[in-house]
Amino acid sequence: MTTSDPAPRVFIVEDESMLLMLLEDLLPTLGYAVAGSAGSVEQALADIENAEIDLALVDVNLAGTPSFPIADALRERGVPFVFTTGYGQQGLPDRFADAAVLAKPFRRQDIESALARLRPKA
Repeated sequence: MTTSDPAPRVFIVEDESMLLMLLEDLLPTLGYAVAGSAGSVEQALADIENAEIDLALVDVNLAGTPSFPIADALRERGVPFVFTTGYGQQGLPDRFADAAVLAKPFRRQDIESALARLRPKA
């Protein structure tokens, strides 16, 4: 079964279980497939190594640990991502000055437009 336009696969990095469940439910309604999820830097780095991912949502703060090594790994693989954070752009290191940021708390239309900006233009 093949389609001409498969749903982009989104990997979610989020340590808050309620927000993770919300995103896992919401993304398919927006036309995305959930490629997997991780709640820690170590788990995410292991999971994205071989996963088929088109886009990623990356929480900046995972239980007090910055997620920047995950963002570095995604960049190395050429996977576009959006940081999710309650701290805004100013909480990011200079190397991520150009990274997309989605401020928490966000609404459905916020996540929809943030992911749409990452998708390659047809």
